[in-house]
Amino acid sequence: MSYSHLTSNQRNELSALLRAKLKQKETAKILGKHRTTIYRELKRNGTDNQTGYDAKAAKCKTKDRRILANQRFKKIENSQWLEEYIVKKLKLYWSPEQLAGRLKKRKGKTIIGKDSIYKFIYQKRMDLVKYLRCQKGKYRRRYGTRIREKQREEAKKTRIDQRPQIIGSRQRIGDWEGDTIIGQEKTKAILTHVERKSGLLLADKLNGVKAEETRQATVKRFAKIPKDKRRSTTYDNGSEFADYELIARYTKMEIYFAYPYHSWERGTNENANGLLRQFFPKKTFFASITPRQISRAVKLINNRPRKRLDYLTPNEVFNECCTLD
Repeated sequence: MSYSHLTSNQRNELSALLRAKLKQKETAKILGKHRTTIYRELKRNGTDNQTGYDAKAAKCKTKDRRILANQRFKKIENSQWLEEYIVKKLKLYWSPEQLAGRLKKRKGKTIIGKDSIYKFIYQKRMDLVKYLRCQKGKYRRRYGTRIREKQREEAKKTRIDQRPQIIGSRQRIGDWEGDTIIGQEKTKAILTHVERKSGLLLADKLNGVKAEETRQATVKRFAKIPKDKRRSTTYDNGSEFADYELIARYTKMEIYFAYPYHSWERGTNENANGLLRQFFPKKTFFASITPRQISRAVKLINNRPRKRLDYLTPNEVFNECCTLD
C-alpha cells in the first residue's frame, strides 16, 4: 500500500481511535492506511496530551507547513530585483499586462504573469492600486472566472438529445462514437472511434492526452474514410476533445456530446473499448505498445462475427459485403 496523506476527517477519526487506546497497526487498518502513514502523522503532528495526538492541532500544523512550503513559489516576494522592478514601473503607470509583456521581451521567456502582479498588488501592496488605470474594484480576469469560461464552452456543445432520430436508430452507416482509453502511466492513450450500425472499430495511439494530438489523429484517420460514411460523431466530455470545432470543420461531420457521467449514452463505444481491453488490459503501460499491435487487435475485432449483426462481421456490414467464410 503506497503512502498518502490523511484527510481532515481521517485526522478526526485517528484522534478518536487513539483515545480508545487502539494500537497504531489497528488504527491504520481501520483507516485503510499503511502503518507508516500513521507513524509519520504522529511524529510530525503529535502533541503532549494524554493520547499524544490532537486532530485540531494537527490540522493547524499541516496548514502552517503548507503555507511555508508554498512561499518558495511566490516569485515576486522571493526576488528583490523583481519586486523593485514591478513597483518602479507601476509608479510610471505601466499596467501589469505591459509589465509582464516587457519582461518577457527583455528576458526572452515568461518571467511573471499579469495575474500574479495583480494578486501581489491587492494582497501585499494596496498602496499601488492608485497607479492602476481601473480602480473600481478588485481585479477580475477579463473574460470572467474559469468556471464561467467552462460554462460558456459547455453551452456551445450540441448535446446527444439534439441528434436526429436516424442516428439513434442505427439506420445508416456513418454515425460514430469516440472516446479514449488511458494507459497506466496516465499520459498515453488509445483514441477509439466506433461506427454505430456496423460496430467497426478504429483505434490510434496518442502519445499525449491533449486536444491538439487528438484532433490531428482524428482528422488523419477520417481522411481515409469515404465522405458518405462519416456523417456524425458523439463524444464524451473529456478535455482531449476540446478541439471538436476544428474536427468538425476538417472531417465535415456533425459533433455531438453525451451528458457528463452518462457513459451509457455511448454504449457502442464503451462496448468496443471493452473488447480492445482484452488485448490491452487495465494497468497496461501504453508507452510500450506499438501502432502495429493496436492495428492487429483492431483487425481481429473487426473480423469477428457479431450476434447483433446476424453473425456478420463489422467489416462486412461497414463495407456492405456479405461473402461468408
